[in-house]
Amino acid sequence: MSNSKWRGISSLKVAWRRDSLLDSAIKDDKKYRICSRIVREVVSQPNQCFPVRYLENRREGLGLTSIHFKTFLTRYPTLFEIYNDRIVKPITPSRPANTTNNSQAVPFVRPSKCLIKFLHEDRRIRSENQELIVAKLCKILMMSKDKAIKIEKLENVKREFGFPDDFMTSVVPSYPHYFRQSSSFLELASWNQDFGKSVIELRSEEEEKLTGIRMRPNFEYNLPSGCFLRMEMREWVRDWLELPYISPYSDTSLLEPGSVEMEKRMVAVLHEFLSLVMLRRAPIPSVGKFKEEYLLSNEFGNAFSRHPGIFYVSLKGGIKTAVLREAYRDGALVDREPLLEINDKFVEIVEEGHQRWLEQMKIKAEAHRNKEKEMMLSNSKLQKSTMTS
Repeated sequence: MSNSKWRGISSLKVAWRRDSLLDSAIKDDKKYRICSRIVREVVSQPNQCFPVRYLENRREGLGLTSIHFKTFLTRYPTLFEIYNDRIVKPITPSRPANTTNNSQAVPFVRPSKCLIKFLHEDRRIRSENQELIVAKLCKILMMSKDKAIKIEKLENVKREFGFPDDFMTSVVPSYPHYFRQSSSFLELASWNQDFGKSVIELRSEEEEKLTGIRMRPNFEYNLPSGCFLRMEMREWVRDWLELPYISPYSDTSLLEPGSVEMEKRMVAVLHEFLSLVMLRRAPIPSVGKFKEEYLLSNEFGNAFSRHPGIFYVSLKGGIKTAVLREAYRDGALVDREPLLEINDKFVEIVEEGHQRWLEQMKIKAEAHRNKEKEMMLSNSKLQKSTMTS
């Protein structure tokens, strides 16, 4: 296939088709992300407590754009405890520092017993899976052109990969043979051949062991039900899949930008990147942060929609999210890693509290309806008594 033919066909647009099952896997992300953000805000404090009014003033920055912080506390009661503590009143001309009664009682929040237990579990699970975290971090660096990435960029996506918030101090220094910090960059100190194989290459090797037949590494390509490609696009996909697989960890210095080989390598990088993300999905802007390091084209986002049998682009929540299609079955994540236990436990305590709040609302609504019925019955009896008199 010539490059001129390639460039013409690769620019074709594939009609986007909604996948309700994969969208359903994303719908609750926003709720859990907001809860997680607020938890981190509180537990990051030296005493793990915060005045309620401070968090109320910051509610929009925390993602609470439609409800007040006190409402949030009511809806998710398993996350925090509310208690009163005294703080020093600000000194003003009318209230000098030596006046009596120079403090006031204000409501604070602190982690609930349920949340404290979860935080201990979080640390235990990450500690037990530190080798997985190290392997992921090495792979992220190994795919980059200079084997180095700005620490700020890694900090921005650390939760997508399941890294601890303090991974630069709790993980990196313990592995000097893998990592080297230079100025604002994290560099790869040595190349581990075991980490230099993509999930597709490892899958091919596993299939060869099971069948005894040498398997050529390639992408799984499964169009969702009801999705059809035009004949020209089907032919392009068929020819494209027949091209040799190019590992995301291979040397790219000889690949021509915009070539068929570079497209094949770019899709391999995107596939491997999502395979390293805990939920096997990530906002496209988050992937774009590594565009320069991974030699992705300016239109790299189109590759997700150009290969609907490999990826799905969800528009849920007002942001484009790239989903690795093979990792899901009927909307449920089947390619699960040990670090997901942390997510599962957090979702469990959030939902436990939310369900408790819903039950309370249900009881209050039922009591309100019963009270209205009693009032209507009382009024009816009064009217009948008036009429008979």
